[in-house]
Amino acid sequence: MSELTLIIANRNYSSWSLRAWLALTATGADFDEVLVPLGRPETADEIRRYSPSGRVPALRDGEIIVWDSLAICEHLAERFPGAGLWPAEPRARATARSVVAEMHSSFQALRTHMPMNLRASRPGEGRGPGVEDDIRRITEIWRECRRDFGAGGPFLLGGFTIADAFYAPVVGRFHTYGVAVDEVCQAYMDAVWALPAMARWVRQASEEGMAVERYER
Repeated sequence: MSELTLIIANRNYSSWSLRAWLALTATGADFDEVLVPLGRPETADEIRRYSPSGRVPALRDGEIIVWDSLAICEHLAERFPGAGLWPAEPRARATARSVVAEMHSSFQALRTHMPMNLRASRPGEGRGPGVEDDIRRITEIWRECRRDFGAGGPFLLGGFTIADAFYAPVVGRFHTYGVAVDEVCQAYMDAVWALPAMARWVRQASEEGMAVERYER
């Protein structure tokens, strides 16, 4: 058994789980997974076995428990400094932290009207109030990060960082809902979609065979 265990929910729906899982996978460390299916009578009690907040993801690292996706990523950045989960250069690192915090606390319209559903194809749907404003801001972030810090690779700050883990669910949403973006943003989305860890998560989401009715409407 690994010292690290990540507790997640359905891969198809749980954007928060995806963020932590991508960051943990990027460390190269061995870890165990516990998947708690959503939408079942026992779901809440089962999650509380692992997470004081009653939400996933949660990370067990030996005797340490971390139960928020951003806190998990920060813990991993400290635990595995060689993984480069934050950029080394101070300005790039400050930008990465800022855009991650913005994603963590903002974009409620997008979350509400375009819930993550990686198995679905719903082009043109989800354009509720405020969604276009969220899309404009997100694509602005992507373009500015790529312009200012993207010379070292195809991701927001060049190499893969926590920022990409946090925006990967948006890439999934844009795929599902057919959001058209410019060439810079499309290239970024293609890079995230082609990331082996992301491809593995999407494949497993398509194979997990669990559907929750309220997320399928």
